[in-house]
Amino acid sequence: MRGVSLTKQLARNLRKRSSDAERLLWFYLRDRRLEGFKFRRQYSIGPFIVDFVCLEKQLIIEVDGGQHAEMTVEDNQRTEFLKRHGFRVLRFWNNEVFSQTESMLQVIASCLTEK
Repeated sequence: MRGVSLTKQLARNLRKRSSDAERLLWFYLRDRRLEGFKFRRQYSIGPFIVDFVCLEKQLIIEVDGGQHAEMTVEDNQRTEFLKRHGFRVLRFWNNEVFSQTESMLQVIASCLTEK
């Protein structure tokens, strides 16, 4: 695509290929459904594309599948970069999104509303 950066094109492709867990979480985050805060999905921050971000609260939510069990070094480096740039990062496993949806949403809501 002419005029579209590779990062933006990658983010668009990731949105189209969201995992089931990401789609479920997006249902609760989109349209300001959680505590009235705006979230973006597959958003580019520096060299990374994060799953979900509330820019107002500088809160990032990552939903990790099994492949992340082997990527702890990369994930830690990514998290440290994001923290250095003022973001708080919450990570949830795919199975948590499905089996502990309410408690996961409470954790997110708590982070959004804390002073």
